[in-house]
Amino acid sequence: MLAALSCYNPGAMPPFANLVSDSTLVQETIDLLRVSGGRANASEIVDAVFKVSHIDEELAGLLVGDLVKDDRRFKIIDGNTIELQAYDCEARLLEDLEFVVVDIEATGAKMPPNRIIELGAYRIRGGRIVDNFITLVNPEISIPRFVVALTGISNEMVKQAPLFAEVAPKWLEFVEDAVLIAHNAPFDTNFLNHEISRVYPGHRMINPDLCTVTLSRRVVPGLANYRLETVADHFSISIIDRHRAGSDALATAEVFLRILTRLEEHGVRDLATARSFQSPALDSITQAESIPEPLLLPLVPRF
Repeated sequence: MLAALSCYNPGAMPPFANLVSDSTLVQETIDLLRVSGGRANASEIVDAVFKVSHIDEELAGLLVGDLVKDDRRFKIIDGNTIELQAYDCEARLLEDLEFVVVDIEATGAKMPPNRIIELGAYRIRGGRIVDNFITLVNPEISIPRFVVALTGISNEMVKQAPLFAEVAPKWLEFVEDAVLIAHNAPFDTNFLNHEISRVYPGHRMINPDLCTVTLSRRVVPGLANYRLETVADHFSISIIDRHRAGSDALATAEVFLRILTRLEEHGVRDLATARSFQSPALDSITQAESIPEPLLLPLVPRF
């Protein structure tokens, strides 16, 4: 067992501060530290996570150090004590944060086997849109006809587009440590992390995210539904080219700027409070929304 452990290597951490290990062992270490006051010695971690008792302290330090090295969520003290670092961005004021509002289009809703075909994003700083990132992506698989009809993106259009492996480094550099914003954020962030894990196996983005669907339900209750076009129309925002990533991301960015104003009115001023504020909407759908709306196309749960 010790021989196997001494050979353990979670893989070299890619050179991006917003990528972290997606290892189960790392997550178990985080869980242990959280219930241990944020700090534990390496021997305790090896005992609880690696299931090895009475291990030499020096070897325990090497094993745990190798597990969490280059992961900014941890601090190693004196080679044998591991400390969980607080996410300082959670306490930061919303007005001081940078946001990247993102939208993706894909060959279908389920991944795998589906892949991203377009990625669009806008950076918000100081209450203004200051930059953008828009690209088609070659999915390396055929785009179904119903997706072509929905998005207008054809196989011919993506034939010469970059692969996601080429897009990923530029995307991670663009995002940096910004808070991700999306309309139906779990869909976009899960898809992005799936694609990122193909390029950087065993890793995912650590950026916190907010969802304009759940936030809209809190700040503008009573809409017929919370699809992007409905919320945008409520705020008198036009969507030039629906179901294209750049256009949808721009509309979502404009929606989010309106939401930021409403959050201030609700006394929501920092990221941690905003994340808590949006959560009740996940469990309390109004009676008006209790009857499912018909989907125009199957397998594409886009908002």
